[in-house]
Amino acid sequence: MDTSSQFDQIEKVCYELFTKKAIDYGTAWRILRISSLTDQIYIKAQRIRSLQEKGVAKVDEGVVPEFIGIINYSVMALIQLEIGVADSYEGMISPEEASQFYLKYIHNAKALMLNKNHDYGEAWRNMRVASLTDIILMKLLRIKQIEDNEGLTIVSEGLDANYYDIINYAVFALIKLTINN
Repeated sequence: MDTSSQFDQIEKVCYELFTKKAIDYGTAWRILRISSLTDQIYIKAQRIRSLQEKGVAKVDEGVVPEFIGIINYSVMALIQLEIGVADSYEGMISPEEASQFYLKYIHNAKALMLNKNHDYGEAWRNMRVASLTDIILMKLLRIKQIEDNEGLTIVSEGLDANYYDIINYAVFALIKLTINN
């Protein structure tokens, strides 16, 4: 079980979807405020939890595409945190620029994951996918609180740390769901 290479497999799938959508749609997501991206991620995480509890979907998409969406929207949020929200079409970036930003943030997430895995001994491998979903939802509620506090925290990590954690928990879920571990 090589978490680094498993992360890379998940990254490849997510990155390919991100780049293909950037070609199809451009970077229209640049118009979304951070809170809107947080809400998009929340909707996806809540759907995953609902499907886990109900055991059946009425829309023919399972949880795997939702976890991929969580990763990609989290990367978009990190990009927005760095370069700001576009106010108009003039603020869009090219698909190539978006792809470079994507790689920067997904690689930062991987580095963080490797450091935490060292310290925690890959405890996530003994977790249930439902628990990973719940932790993602908890992180989203934290983000919403920080947003409601206009970004101010007293002792807590900022928005970016929470988005990185969400990426990594979603990667763990996808490893458990799609790769024999």
